[in-house]
Amino acid sequence: MEKRITTPLTDEVIEDLRAGDKVLITGYIYTARDAAHKRMVESLNRGEPLPVDLKGQIIYYVGPTPPKEGQVIGSAGPTTAIRMDRYVEPLLKLGLKGMIGKGYRSPQVKELLKKYKAVYFAAVGGVATLLQRHIKSSELIAYEDLGTEAIRRLYVEDFPVIVANDIYGGDLFEEGRKRYARIDI
Repeated sequence: MEKRITTPLTDEVIEDLRAGDKVLITGYIYTARDAAHKRMVESLNRGEPLPVDLKGQIIYYVGPTPPKEGQVIGSAGPTTAIRMDRYVEPLLKLGLKGMIGKGYRSPQVKELLKKYKAVYFAAVGGVATLLQRHIKSSELIAYEDLGTEAIRRLYVEDFPVIVANDIYGGDLFEEGRKRYARIDI
């Protein structure tokens, strides 16, 4: 069974999510990759405000390709999440509640998710065209000079993800490894 959630996220929504849950997200989410994360944290370090209020929001680690004629967005598959790990805490302090990417997170980020009540969702890599169908609008928000890595606000409907890390220490990747380690081949 899939859980349906709507942005912005609240603590109550986060508390109901467990590693392994299939989730469909509807609402606004923001895109940001390495360069945008670096710029946001540098701005915070200088005492400057961010171009977006992150309270209750989700950041999707994606650098979508330009759309073809008639499309809202181009290919929009997730990028590897661990590259953003060094930038996570300052954004969680501002109220970020969710991140979407592919691959595992560092032990430090898993602890931060518990501390700040946030979750990490995994999106399936390699199915960018399928994910693209769930994105209904795309608006450039900041850092246009970064091209595909600029911050965009996307409106998504039933965007499919899986809870990879929850606030209880659940880790879909570790649980999967343990389960298959018991199989005799």
